[in-house]
Parts: sequence; structure tokens; C-alpha cells
Amino acid sequence: MASLTLPPVAVALPGTGSDADFAARAFTDALSQIGVHVIAVEPDPARLVGSYLDALNSAARQHGRILAAGISIGASIALEWATQHPDRAAGVLAALPAWTGNPANAPAALSAAYTATRLRADGLDTVTAEMTASSPAWLAGELERSWRSQWPQLPLALDEAAGYHAPTADEMACCEVPVGICAAVDDAVHPLTVSQDWTRMLPHSVLGTVTLDEIGADPSVLGRVSLDALQRVSPATAHRVS
Repeated sequence: MASLTLPPVAVALPGTGSDADFAARAFTDALSQIGVHVIAVEPDPARLVGSYLDALNSAARQHGRILAAGISIGASIALEWATQHPDRAAGVLAALPAWTGNPANAPAALSAAYTATRLRADGLDTVTAEMTASSPAWLAGELERSWRSQWPQLPLALDEAAGYHAPTADEMACCEVPVGICAAVDDAVHPLTVSQDWTRMLPHSVLGTVTLDEIGADPSVLGRVSLDALQRVSPATAHRVS
């Protein structure tokens, strides 16, 4: 693979239940320092995947080749789109991948489905209070803001995410674009093993790691680590874990 040339625009896709604000803070700092403008996408909870694909396609029509970036399900959709459109994708920044292929038994998918059921049964305030009591303070604050902004359609987004079929091993093997992956070593919802699997499956990929505390202190660590990984992708460093 030739040396990587980054495009002027990146599209950043949030994770399930998250929002454009967090995606912007995750990716803008690192990318703006090298002249890449970040378009952070506000999800449509009534058509989560469709709204992300629309944003990627729209940006590619306007700007040509783009960088596709995402967190959790956003990372999966970014990778799916880039694999299918190698002529429009210059690369992928994949932060906290949640599963490969079928979502069955994936912790993030099970959590999304359970939360959707609880929200419909008990309402936003009750479920938010329970989430706040059981989550790190930084994560609780992020989700309380984004959940309220997506209510009352939030359960639709959670259900769609829980059923989303991520790229499979065979599909990843066909991916022509470079991928920088960032995993949290202590995240049970987005297991490190998933990111390690992605790194083995993707022909041109490098994996970097962070901790949940580091993300909580500064979400831009996701962008810095995934961008550093992307910039180290080459034939000699494919599948490299750092």
C-alpha cells in the first residue's frame, strides 16, 4: 500500500445512544491538527443506520474521498461503508468496535436490547437514574444528555443497533482501505478481543489501546490513538497490535 494521504474531510459517527457532541470531541482534536475537517453526525433515532449511511454518502458526493470514523456501532457502519466504497473512502478510524458479524450474544447488543425494553416499560427518568447509579460519572453524564435529546424515539435506535449485522470476517478480508483501530483494554461492553479480531481480519490495520479512565478524562484520546494507528498502516505493519 502506498503511503497514506488523508482527505480534507472526515465523517464521525457516534455510538448507540450517543450523539454528535461526543463524536466531535472524540475525533476533532486529532484530525484538526492535521487539517482534516470533522463532520460529526447527529443520529436519527428512528433510522439510525440509514442516517449514518446518508451522512457518509452526502459527504463523499460533496467532498470526494473522505475518512470514515466511528465509535462502537458507528465504527462498524464506517467500516461497512468503506469496504463497499473503496473509491470514496480514504481510510477508517474505528473506536471501540462492539462485535463482528451477527450481534447475537454480543454484550453491547444485549445491553441495547435490554435498555430499549426497560425504557418502554419504565420510562426515561427511571432508566436514566439506574444507569447513572451503575456507570462511571463521565459516561453517565454523556448518556443522560444524549438519551434525553433522542427521547422518545431512543428505544427505536437501541433496537435497531441491537439487531445490526456488523461486517463479517469474510467481508473484512475484502476491505481495501486502511483501518486504524482503538480499543479500551478494560471495556466489557466493547471487548478488546473484538478489536483484536478485527485487526487480524482486516488486511491493512493497526490496533492501539486506551483505558476507560483515559476516555473519561479526555474523549479525544479515541481520535488520537485511532489516527496514530491509521498512520502506521502499511504492508509491513498490517495486522500490527501496539
